[in-house]
This record gives sequence, C-alpha cells and structure tokens, in this order.
Amino acid sequence: MSLSATLTLLMIYDFDKEISRRGTDCVKWDEAEADVLPMWVADMDIETAPCVQQAILRRAQHGVYGYALVPEGFYDAIIWWNSHRHGWTLRREWILYTSGVVPAVSAIIKALCQPGDGVLTFTPAYNCFFSSIRNNGCHLVDFPLTWSPSEERYSIDFEMLERTLDTERPRLFLLCNPHNPSGRVWTRDELTRIAILCASRGIAVLSDEIHCEFVDPALGRRYLPFAPIARDAGCQWVIANAPNKAFNIAGLQTAYIISPNADIRDRIDRAINDNEVCDINCFSFLALQAAYTPEGEEWLNQLVAYIFENYRYFREHLKAVFPSLPIAHLEGTYLAWVDVSSLIVEPPFSGSSESLAEHIRQQHRVWVNGGEMYGQAGFIRVNLATQRSRLTEALRRLRV
Repeated sequence: MSLSATLTLLMIYDFDKEISRRGTDCVKWDEAEADVLPMWVADMDIETAPCVQQAILRRAQHGVYGYALVPEGFYDAIIWWNSHRHGWTLRREWILYTSGVVPAVSAIIKALCQPGDGVLTFTPAYNCFFSSIRNNGCHLVDFPLTWSPSEERYSIDFEMLERTLDTERPRLFLLCNPHNPSGRVWTRDELTRIAILCASRGIAVLSDEIHCEFVDPALGRRYLPFAPIARDAGCQWVIANAPNKAFNIAGLQTAYIISPNADIRDRIDRAINDNEVCDINCFSFLALQAAYTPEGEEWLNQLVAYIFENYRYFREHLKAVFPSLPIAHLEGTYLAWVDVSSLIVEPPFSGSSESLAEHIRQQHRVWVNGGEMYGQAGFIRVNLATQRSRLTEALRRLRV
C-alpha cells in the first residue's frame, strides 16, 4: 500500500460537517419547503468518500464526457470488494451492469417472469418493489412479516410462508437483504430456510442487497450475501447491488447484477436493453472503482459507526418523549421504522400514518414518510443519515 493510502486509512472523517444541499436540484431538499427538515427519501446528507470525490474530479478535468466503455477495473473492484468485505467469490462473467438497482430489479422481473406471474415479497416493502412488479404485468404476492411491538422486531412465520408458496405458486421471490424498511438483517438460518423452501419449489430468488453495508457494529454479526447460501441449497438466485447507498452516489446511476447462470444472464441482458437501461455514465464506474478500495472501506467503516450512533441518539430521545412508542430495532439500513399506531387511532388521523406524516411536516416542519407507501399503515420511516446537529433539531421540533 502506498504512503498516501496509508495516511488516508489513518484519517478521522468529519461527518458532523453540514453540507448545504438546497439549490442543487436535490430531490430530498429542494422538494421541501425552505424551513422543513427533510428526513424522508433514502440518500445521505453526508459527502461521499474523499477517494470517490478525487476520482470524479480527475475525470471531470478531462473535459470530454462522451460515450464510455466500462473497464475491466470495474469488474475487478466488484470481485475484490465482495470477496474481501463479504467473504464470497464471484466470477467476472457473472456480472452485468445497469443504471440503478430499481432498473435492475425491473429488468430481472421482466427476464424471469411472464405477465400474470406472481412475485412474492415481504411487507412492509420498499415502495419501488410494488411498481416494478406491477409495471412488468405481474401481481404481488404480499407476505406480511410478523411485527412484535413488545420485542420491537419483525420475524418470519415460516409455516405461513410455506403455505403461501404452495397456494400462490409465485414465479419469483423478491428478497430485500438487509430489509428496508423493517431494519432486519436476516440471519443465516432465516436465509437458509428461504433458500430451501424456494429450491424445493423451483422458485428463483432475486435478492436486493443495496443496504448491505449498513449493519449495526453492536449487532454481533454481519450481513450475509444470499448467493452462497442459495448455492448450497440448490436455489436459483440473482443479486442486485450497488455502492449508491453506502457512498451516497445514487445520482451517478450505476448498479450491478450477479448471476452464475448464463441463460438467465442472457435473458436479463435482453431485458436491460429492452428497458433502455444498458448504459452507465463515464463517472459512475470510476466512482465504484474508487469506493471499492481499502480507502473507501475505512471511510465507510467510520460512517457506519456514526450512523448507528445517530440511531441510538434518535431512539433515546424519542423514547424520552414517547416512552411507549415501539421503534423497530435497527439492525441494518439507516432508516428508522417507528410504530405510531397508538397515535393515530382517533381523528384527525383515523388510522392513517400518512396523515400523521403530513401533520408532522406541516406543524413540526419535519418531513418523514408514512407507512402506507411501504404497504403497512401505522408506521413512519425516518432517514437518520444526516448530521447529528440536524437530527438534534428534528427531535427538538418533534417535542413541541
């Protein structure tokens, strides 16, 4: 490792630095009124890693931004990162690229399903899952996770899951690993049982693993890639992933799909081209290559520690005001999931967490999401990936 790389690894990064995002055509901030604190859409208010910034700036200085070839270094970085950080080995030919994980999910559904097929996913679910299923002419097989307010945790009823797979006969299982918005990081046992159930029924599994880098260091276990577990169970699998959440580079639009099955890859590649999401820009693959390095990893490790301190701060202070309010234990992601069902039983909310979210926006000037968009009323989702000062101000406003 070079001297400059060694010095970078010794850096302590300042995640408390407030970055002004208003006036930058930023979805999160510029769609909000000037005095509203936005804690909704899932991107961070934190600058990306310096090594990523430097790679983009070097390329920008060239001055010509035409059509670009994706270099071998892009694939090498993905292979190294997943082997080094997540302990599984993949091959160059397994990798396809596209412009984002949502386009990837849509292309994979298009490739593996026919109109009218069922796609099962756990609910609550990331809202774009619903549109990706619908837009491909498939129907949602809604499998609700089991919520325990007393344990503040979701679990899977595997007996019910087995019955649902047998009665609904979905073509595809759309898994979110780790799970947005519940905050679960699935265990080896849970993932193994899913793989075995699907393998025995010929159901393919598409695992969206974009939140995999955000796991609570205090959890005592890591995110587990679904691929090696599925392989051992004989389950057909496809992975969709990207550095976009971890390094806050969603606007650069890149993602990758991994499948060991050549026929499935050909079908996915055809769907990517049919959907016209077959090109990525000249900055995106350089950003991934810079992120998936030892320098990027050290920055990310420090960021993850900061995010989960935000979660503990949020949980402590919200519980001080609303001690009986269940907050799902945040094992993974940076998205708090709060059970507000006890607050919305009476008018004017009448069971609508969207109405409560709108009230919080109008009266307290904090923008959060209601649970209905994720398929579960009675909850709100709060983005904690911001500076501690902004989180403190949001909590102050919620006490009013």
